[in-house]
Amino acid sequence: MIKVLVVEDHAVVRAGLTALLSSEVGIQVVGEAEDGPEALVQADRLRPDVALLDIDLPGADGITVAADLAGRLPRCRCLILTALDRPGHLDRVLASGAAGYLLKSARPAEVSDAIRRVAQGGRVIDPRMREALGTGPSPLTCAETEALRLTASGAHAREIAADLFLSVGTVRNRLSSAVGKLHARTLVDAVRIARRNGWV
Repeated sequence: MIKVLVVEDHAVVRAGLTALLSSEVGIQVVGEAEDGPEALVQADRLRPDVALLDIDLPGADGITVAADLAGRLPRCRCLILTALDRPGHLDRVLASGAAGYLLKSARPAEVSDAIRRVAQGGRVIDPRMREALGTGPSPLTCAETEALRLTASGAHAREIAADLFLSVGTVRNRLSSAVGKLHARTLVDAVRIARRNGWV
């Protein structure tokens, strides 16, 4: 019997996944969690074979949880189930030690099959994401990524400088560097490129 922990912040989706998996032969949902910290507590308590994780979770995202579980509970295999189809997210998921990446547009049978394959030690990559494997890591530094992320949220250079305790000139330099590294025409274009690749 494959013991599964379902981690999803949307209650209706979590309930649907639990019902789907509970109807599968050889799979038992042993617990549920709605955020990252709760997922870690439940995994420590329940010792599942597979943690089915969304990326967008309150408290700590699914990639952070997967990396934490890889260190704390190496026998617990992590399968990411997400709506995010950006290459940068796939790169980060695989780097975290997770065993699989599946899109939420997958059919129910694909989800249960992926859980079985991951539990047996295999790796699962959604067919729609396989061509993204060669995208590579972000060319941006952590500082540039943070400045660009704040820009993407609508903050101006002065606001970013205040948030990060930096001078406006330093923020502008970081943003300019990000635009150059992404071969973007404008700052708006840089945000679009970074979002498309899952780098911010």
